[in-house]
Amino acid sequence: MKVLVLNCGSSSVKYQFINTENKLVLSKGSIESIGSSSAILTHQRYDGDTIKITGEILDHDLAIEYVIAVLLSKNHGVIKDRSEIEAVGHRVVHGGEDFSGSVLITDTVIQTLRENIELAPLHNPPNIKGIVACLKHLPDVPMVGVFDTAFHQKMPPRAFLYGIPYLLYKRYKIRRYGFHGTSHLYVSKRAAELLGKAYDSIKIISCHLGNGCSIAAIDRGISIDTSMGFTPLEGLLMGTRCGDLDPSIPLHVMAKEDLTLAEVNTMLNKHSGLMGISGVSNDMRELIKTMNEGNERSRLAFEVFCYRIKKYFGAYIAALGGLDAIVFTGGIGENSFEVRKEVLTNLEFLGIELDDEKNLIQNGDRIISKDSSKVKVFVIPTNEELVIALETAQIVSELRKEMSNKS
Repeated sequence: MKVLVLNCGSSSVKYQFINTENKLVLSKGSIESIGSSSAILTHQRYDGDTIKITGEILDHDLAIEYVIAVLLSKNHGVIKDRSEIEAVGHRVVHGGEDFSGSVLITDTVIQTLRENIELAPLHNPPNIKGIVACLKHLPDVPMVGVFDTAFHQKMPPRAFLYGIPYLLYKRYKIRRYGFHGTSHLYVSKRAAELLGKAYDSIKIISCHLGNGCSIAAIDRGISIDTSMGFTPLEGLLMGTRCGDLDPSIPLHVMAKEDLTLAEVNTMLNKHSGLMGISGVSNDMRELIKTMNEGNERSRLAFEVFCYRIKKYFGAYIAALGGLDAIVFTGGIGENSFEVRKEVLTNLEFLGIELDDEKNLIQNGDRIISKDSSKVKVFVIPTNEELVIALETAQIVSELRKEMSNKS
């Protein structure tokens, strides 16, 4: 099945057109700066043919029209008719408690997404705009919503409830949701394949480390805990986000600095984390460079970042009651051998033995633990788009089968 995968942000649309039968990405690209007269469309075909177009794209409706047009392009496209787009898979950030898996998009689903906007006010609105635009331009094509939060919806209440009045959970849906679900799902399943073991038989800690970071404890295919919470602010130290924090700190800073709620929110999300501690950068590559040049605040940011991950390992090994594998993914997880080494040092007593030479390898799915290591450590580049495409194809195939049986 040929599936168009869309990830719609507030001013951007990222897309991939994937043949799910052979997992080939036929084309991929993005539109940046939507809403301006200098929006940029970048499109790359599977054979390397690449184009870049700059022009006025004022809304998501027009952006989706451009995506379809470039797929149909005689010189740069990969299809001759829009009917070759057999399904559309939409990345949706937040499904709240309403969706524990991917779903066929209906009017009821769209209404539920609108009701969940307050849980993801920055992300769900553009996700919905992309869905509405596709319904206009591809009215007869089935569409599926794949949620960042869905993979974590089987967490037990002991893991997702906060120590606040229970009434607030029931009234405002305040609980741990977790994010990066499609990434954690993909890399943990891939780790099981590489281990040659059934996914529902092993215990995995999955580390998605990028500008945003999260860890998931996955027990026999079920996410039983994850570090991000009600929002993506909780958990690990991140590029510009503070991660775990004493809740009295924002109140204290507001009083001392006479800051508004919006200003504190910006401070915690945009000016904290690696950037806040180092004062240098939120980019781990730059921090390591300046750390090696003697910048002590860069070193401090690096050490805090790695220490937080190591602490979560201890907590999640206890929650899982054992461990078969650790997986690193995301921009930092895949590329920073320095971070991986720092995190895994002195964990031999847990059966985790890093192979320093393997850790230096920088491409593809790979194992970086010693042969003698009881816990296997993997680096696996994530592929969220493929997850979305495969989930979409499965749901649409089931729909077609059901319709065929009825007829």
